Amino acid sequence: MTSTPNHDTLSDSNPPTPALDAGLESAETMTLDNYVFPRDRLKKALSDSSKIPLVLVSCGSFSPPTNLHLRMFEQAADYCEFQTDFEIIGGYFSPVGDAYKKAGLASAQHRINMTRIAVQDSSTWISVDPWEPLHKEYLPTVKVLDHFEYELNEVMGGIETYTGEKRKIRVALLAGADLIQTMSTPGVWAQEDLTRILGHYGAFILERSGTDIDDALASLQQFRDNIHVMQQLIQNDVSSTKIRLFRKRGMSIRYLIPDKVVEYIDQHGLYQEDDKKSEKGKQRASDDSSTASGSETAVSAS
Repeated sequence: MTSTPNHDTLSDSNPPTPALDAGLESAETMTLDNYVFPRDRLKKALSDSSKIPLVLVSCGSFSPPTNLHLRMFEQAADYCEFQTDFEIIGGYFSPVGDAYKKAGLASAQHRINMTRIAVQDSSTWISVDPWEPLHKEYLPTVKVLDHFEYELNEVMGGIETYTGEKRKIRVALLAGADLIQTMSTPGVWAQEDLTRILGHYGAFILERSGTDIDDALASLQQFRDNIHVMQQLIQNDVSSTKIRLFRKRGMSIRYLIPDKVVEYIDQHGLYQEDDKKSEKGKQRASDDSSTASGSETAVSAS
């Protein structure tokens, strides 16, 4: 998700104010009027007062969320623990709203549900924030990060240390290497947004084979100290785009995304053509399956 997307991907109509389910097991409906920031998975206090408290935010489509989206958070946690002075106190998925008319985008309600399902039993510190998709208009990434900083530091007042002192929480963007490539491409991002995202907040970027991240960073040298590049120790080419492709071809997506997300997709018939594929089509999909394993930009969350 970039700050100046192609306007063809955005809705030109005036849709009603979005309303989403308040939770997986809740019958209540949430709108911006009764929105509550999800804070139950945040650490209550900083474990090490010498560390800088950090919350990671991953913005994107998550249509659907994959195991690699989840792994990004875990790898960032390891990176922060062993190579930085940060202490992660929480992480958030922030799925883009329905106004972002991108091919293959399931409804915001489905994507919120899938990301909630993905983290419900698999993580104790990753949450899903519905604030962004509760807006009927598209929100630039910088506004989403501003929202998190407001909720964490203005509303909550930061986090306590073991002495009872309140410490300001640092907010940073978590993304794949493709994000840095777009940020280094002239005209894609507004310069004022880049300055605030990379200068004020910073980014944790997962490196990918096939992505020349050094070349991308060359034009972002003024922000280099705020861009943390994490090497992907185990190569993983899973992407939402490939999951949708496999699904349309009638191929299995199990073990590429969380099992319960697979069940949700099956239950709601997501990412498949309306008409049943012919046996010939299924055979062609099988024959072409090797092409689906080619490289793709890391975690575009598409």
